[in-house]
Amino acid sequence: MGFGAGQTLSKHVLVTGGAGYIGAHACKALAAAGYVPVAFDNLSTGWRDAVKFGPLVQGDLLDRSDLDGAFAKYKPVAVMHFAALALVGEASQNPGHYWRVNVGGSLNLIEAAIAADVKKIVFSSTCAVYGNPDGMHLDEETPQHPINAYGASKRAIEDMLANFGASHGLSHVIFRYFNVAGADPDGELGEQHRPETHLIPLMLETIAGARPNLTVYGADYATRDGTCIRDYVHVMDLVGAHVLGLQWLLNERENRTFNLGTGRGFSVREVIDHARGVTNRAIKVTTGARRAGDAAALVSGSERARVELGWTPDRSTLPLMIADAWKWHQRPGFAG
Repeated sequence: MGFGAGQTLSKHVLVTGGAGYIGAHACKALAAAGYVPVAFDNLSTGWRDAVKFGPLVQGDLLDRSDLDGAFAKYKPVAVMHFAALALVGEASQNPGHYWRVNVGGSLNLIEAAIAADVKKIVFSSTCAVYGNPDGMHLDEETPQHPINAYGASKRAIEDMLANFGASHGLSHVIFRYFNVAGADPDGELGEQHRPETHLIPLMLETIAGARPNLTVYGADYATRDGTCIRDYVHVMDLVGAHVLGLQWLLNERENRTFNLGTGRGFSVREVIDHARGVTNRAIKVTTGARRAGDAAALVSGSERARVELGWTPDRSTLPLMIADAWKWHQRPGFAG
C-alpha cells in the first residue's frame, strides 16, 4: 500500500507496550518500513533489552505527565496501542484492576494524543470481545458478549475510540486478533512473559527442561478432543497487519475494524502433537481444571483484512510458528 500525499519516511510512531512480545515485534516491523518506533513501556512485564529499533520512554499510561512528555519530545505521526493487562484468569478474579489499567490508561492515552494533535491510532483489541460464541465462525459483525474483564475492557476501549472519533476526529484502526505465536525469524525477538501463560512457550519450556510438565487446563470442553480450540497467528504476520493499518490511516482512509485470524482452529492437544513433530521431543502433559473465563472455541478468518488491507498471513502455519518459537527458545543462555 502506498503513502498519502506529502508523507515521508522516518516518522516517529509511539508504540505503547513496545517492550512487550507483540509491541517489540511491531517496532521491528515499523523500523523496516521506514518509521522510527518510540517504545512507551513501564517495563512491568516488558523487557528493556527487547527495545532495539528506536528510543525507549519508560512511562506509565496511568501517568498523564509521562504521556504528555513523550508526545512533546517525539511528536509522533500516530500511535500503536498494545499496552494492556491480558491474563484471562486474573481478569476474572480481579476485574477492577483490568478496568482501571486498561480503560483508564487508554483514556489517558487518547486524551494526551488529542491534546498533542495526534489523531491516528492503531489499536490492539482481541477476539475476547466476542465472548464464547459456541464454535461460530467469527467475523467483524459477530455480536460482542465478552465473558471476562479483559474482553470487556477491550470492548470499552473500542467504544471510546468511536466516541472520540465522533467528537474529535480521532482516526483509528482496530485489530481483533486471535492467539499470537511464533517469533522473529531472525532470532532477535521472541515470546517471554512474566508470568508465562501462553500455550506454545509453556510447551517449549517444558520440552527444554525449564518446566517439569505442561498443564492442559480443561479436557471436558464440547470440542473434538475435549480441549480448547484456538486460531493461531504468527506474530510477524500480525505486526505486518498493524503496519498496513498505520498506512491505511496515513492515507486518510475511514475508521475500520479488522479480525486477524487464519480461519482454522487447533485444539490444545493438536498443538502439542505438532510440537512433538517439530522438535522431535517428548512432552510431559498433565490435566488440570478449566480456567475461569476461557471460551471453548475461538476461530476467525480475515477476509476483510485480506481484501481491504492486502494482508497475507504467510507465516501463520502451526509448524512454522512452533519452529520459529523453538529457535528462539534454543538461543544461548535461555533459562525459561
